[in-house]
Amino acid sequence: MPTYERRTTVQAPLEEVWDFHSRAEGLEALTPDWMGLRVEAAMGPDGEADPETLEEGAEISLSIRPFGIGPRQHWTSVITDRERRDGSAYFRDEMVHGPFAFDSWEHTHAFYADGDRTIVRDRVEYELPMGALGEAASPFSTVGFEAMFRERHQRTKTQLEGGVV
Repeated sequence: MPTYERRTTVQAPLEEVWDFHSRAEGLEALTPDWMGLRVEAAMGPDGEADPETLEEGAEISLSIRPFGIGPRQHWTSVITDRERRDGSAYFRDEMVHGPFAFDSWEHTHAFYADGDRTIVRDRVEYELPMGALGEAASPFSTVGFEAMFRERHQRTKTQLEGGVV
């Protein structure tokens, strides 16, 4: 399965970066405007609507319309794993409905303390739809991932290093 990975160092403590990424509002703040993101619903593992923190078992339904072109693409992810340790934290979301092949989008968000700074690492394992044709197009998907995650990481730095996007 193809993998995309990006790392960034943020001049902010781990706890602050972790808290920011643990909320649906963080997802909205980080997603590039050109993606046309709408969080349609967020549900906690206990069925609570719009939970403050996205815990393991939380479900997020969203839609995107990149560059305002074509119909909205609907996407549902579930937080399948979440752990906070001394000096590190991570959570993983998996697509349960969306534009990729079934069971083929797993995004791990990892955070590592580095003194007063935090290393942010995104790792996405994915499979494009349409079998062999999607597999052949996979190298081109890196271009889209690179643009999106470069902006997400820049927005993380802007939000948490004292500025606002």
